[in-house]
Amino acid sequence: MRVDKLLWFLRLARTRPVAQTLAEEGHMRLNGRRIDRAHQKIAAGDVLTLPIAGGVRVIEVLSLPERRGPYSEAVSCYRVLDGRPVDPIAAPESNDA
Repeated sequence: MRVDKLLWFLRLARTRPVAQTLAEEGHMRLNGRRIDRAHQKIAAGDVLTLPIAGGVRVIEVLSLPERRGPYSEAVSCYRVLDGRPVDPIAAPESNDA
C-alpha cells in the first residue's frame, strides 16, 4: 500500500493530498530511512516516524486497512511506539518573571 493512502486510511492525515505533501516533503522515515515519495510502499510490520501536530509520532503498522473507516477501526491497524502523547518540538516560552 502507498504511504499517502495509508496515512489517509489511518486518519493521520485529513485528506489524501495532505498525506501526499507530508510524504513528499521528506520529513517522514520508514524503518529509519527517509521517505520523499508519496508512492513509497508500506507493509505490515513497518515502522513510520512522522511529524504530527507540531511533534513527532513513531508508529508500527500492524495491518493494512482496506478502507478509510471509523477512528476505532483505524487505530486498530497501528501501534504507537513512543508511548506518550505528541511532544511539541519547541516548547512555548513562559513569561515567569
